[in-house]
Amino acid sequence: MTKPSIIFMGTPDFAANALQALHESGLFDIQLVVSQPDRPKGRGKKLESTPVKACAESLGYRVEQPESVKSEAFIELTESIAPDFFVVVAFGQILNQRLLDVPRVCPVNIHGSLLPLYRGSAPIQRAVMNGDAVTGVTTMVMNRGMDTGDKLLAVETPIGPEDTSATLHDRLSVLGGELIVKTLPGLLDGSVVPVPQDNEAATHAAMLTKAEGEIDWNVSAHIIDCRLRGMTPWPGAYTFMDGKRLRIHKTLPVETATTQAPGTVVTSGKDLEVATGKGLLRILELQGANGKRMSAEAFLRGNPMDTGSRMGS
Repeated sequence: MTKPSIIFMGTPDFAANALQALHESGLFDIQLVVSQPDRPKGRGKKLESTPVKACAESLGYRVEQPESVKSEAFIELTESIAPDFFVVVAFGQILNQRLLDVPRVCPVNIHGSLLPLYRGSAPIQRAVMNGDAVTGVTTMVMNRGMDTGDKLLAVETPIGPEDTSATLHDRLSVLGGELIVKTLPGLLDGSVVPVPQDNEAATHAAMLTKAEGEIDWNVSAHIIDCRLRGMTPWPGAYTFMDGKRLRIHKTLPVETATTQAPGTVVTSGKDLEVATGKGLLRILELQGANGKRMSAEAFLRGNPMDTGSRMGS
């Protein structure tokens, strides 16, 4: 029996795990892997393979890295392969309608949210930042819209109080790989049926900016903690003390009420606690402008802070 054929498109680690899962299932004929062009990275600005390219080459697949998937040469290549499916995961380029029409069955996307929630480029980070209790991953039929295609399958996962966007990313990446392996055969045998999204319930997950990393001490300790975890590892949360930038890596909201102004250091010693718009925020790990990440207790030994001093720009 002929295996369903696939052209896989993806770039970062999140996509590489899906490619690995499709390969390990042994159910599919992966005809081509497409990834963004290699970009210079690091101080030496050396070209570095994308995670998907590295994964594909280790598995023995042909890799193409077009500057634009809308080029005539690339579109003709995909038309000559005529796969049953495109599988597209965090690829980084927009597919035009001619490309979307290439697969015999349909183009399928893996998205890191429970659609129609968090359409857009930062669904994982926004779910953590907003303090959601649960999120998940969804497979969908691709169309010309931004994550607006018909839903196929979805799976949920809780967001724990210590989850960051990094830990959630890794968990959803694995779940996405498992889900795509179930989705494609289901489309072929009719057990998976596309269902239109409820556009009225849709929300958008805008790309993060560096400016969002600055802590607003006027909101509650719980909200600050959620935002910090959502912005870990990028862009990271930060504040200022005496004009010097402090990166805050790990915190714990404390329910204790305070009358101190937001941003005021309330406790400084073994613990470092700062007043917020509601409750205290205990800073567990932080980093000075030219230092390394360390516990608050270790940081305070070399950088004492007086109670009553203020954080913020």
